[in-house]
Formats: sequence, C-alpha cells, structure tokens
Amino acid sequence: MATRLFHISDVHFGVEDRSALDAVAAAIAEEQPDAVVCTGDLTQRAKHREYAAAADWFASLNAPTVLQAGNHDMPYYNMWERFTDPYRRYRRLNAKVGAELQSEDVVLVPLVTTVRVQPRFPWSDGFVRQRPLDRTVRMLRELADDPRTKIVMCHHPLLGPEDSGTNATIGGDDAFTAIAAAGADAVISGHVHTPFDEMRVRNGHSLRMIGVGTLSTRLRHGAPPSYKVLTCEKGGVIGVEKRVVGDSPT
Repeated sequence: MATRLFHISDVHFGVEDRSALDAVAAAIAEEQPDAVVCTGDLTQRAKHREYAAAADWFASLNAPTVLQAGNHDMPYYNMWERFTDPYRRYRRLNAKVGAELQSEDVVLVPLVTTVRVQPRFPWSDGFVRQRPLDRTVRMLRELADDPRTKIVMCHHPLLGPEDSGTNATIGGDDAFTAIAAAGADAVISGHVHTPFDEMRVRNGHSLRMIGVGTLSTRLRHGAPPSYKVLTCEKGGVIGVEKRVVGDSPT
C-alpha cells in the first residue's frame, strides 16, 4: 500500500484561520493519513502563547506529525534569544508533538533554509548555508541504494517562480542542483502561501518542486487556504491532490 501524507504549511498560530484548521483536522480524523507534514511557520511571531496553541492543535490530530521550522518560528521580540538559541521554542514544540516518519515507501530528509540573520533586509526569505546543505546531501547519499521515494522538506522554495531570473532564496540554485544530483525525487515547501507543482531543471538535474498554501488568514495572490495530500510509492512515485478548504478535492 502507498503512504499518504497530509502536507500543510504556514499555519501561523496567532493569525491562524480556525475554520481552515478545523476542516483539516476533520479530514485527518476521517482519513487517518500515515503522517502530517508541516513545512514551517507554525507561529506568527514565535510567542510562547502561539507555540502553546500550536502544540495543542497538533497534539489533537492524533496522527504522527513531522515538523520543520520556518522564518516566523524564531523570536521576533527577544533578540538575545534569536541570536543565541533561535530554535529553542521550536525544539520544545517538536519534542512535544513531533515524530519521525516510519514508512516502507518514502523517506523525508530535512533541509534548513532559515537563518537568524542575513546580509539583507527583511530576513524572511530563504538562505541555504553550506553546512545544512552538506548534511542534507550526505543523508541523501546514504540512501542511494534505498528504493523508497526521497523527499526533501524545507520551508522556502529553492527556486523562484517559472525561472523568472529572480530567486528570493540565497543559495537556492546551488541547493537545488546538489540535492537533485544526490538523488532526491522531490522537494516540498511552504512560505509563499501559494500552491504549485513543477518539474524544474538546473545544470542537467531535474527535481520536482511541490509547494503548499497557508492555513492562516495571511492570504496572498488571491490563493485561498489550502493543503495537499501526497500519495507516495517506492521509486519516486508521488501523487499530489490539492485541497482548497471548503472545496471538493482536486
């Protein structure tokens, strides 16, 4: 049997869309996916009460939950903590509700695209540093003989839209090329609040990019709240079903 993942992102507790969260929770309870994967921006301003609300909601899902931090998940108002231990609050949440995916069909490999500070402003867009990229590539290479589908999960899209020539993620082109060459089948992300599903190519290496929308009130480009259901089989097979909250599955 295939492995079914509910891919969500950008829930932004603090400005969350409660009706959208209720709809997703109901679908999870009814369909019982193998895991829920959230690719970051769990909170709006990384406040303790926002993390507490996130912990309560993810715990209520009664499903294995795989989490990734986003740029909104580092402290905004405590600069000392942001510079000395930016993921402390995220780690506490992950320790409470996070899990590792156990599947015979698919393996998830994390890639960190967030940094505490950048040589530009604002600090919200992606930045792939060499050490996290090396770690991800090493994990992929260790899976070289593994027949499972290999999905890299990160918060920021690695490439800009439609090869427009601009890429908001610093180091994204190099990261895309490296993980594609290392055997990744797809990379899933959030951040832009707009769903997409594209096969992209860099330096002769192709990789599927799958992005998901938001479950918050922070809508962009007219895209409503949405999430995706990924049906994964061995050998790089990934079925993608986009679900707009309130609409029938597409």
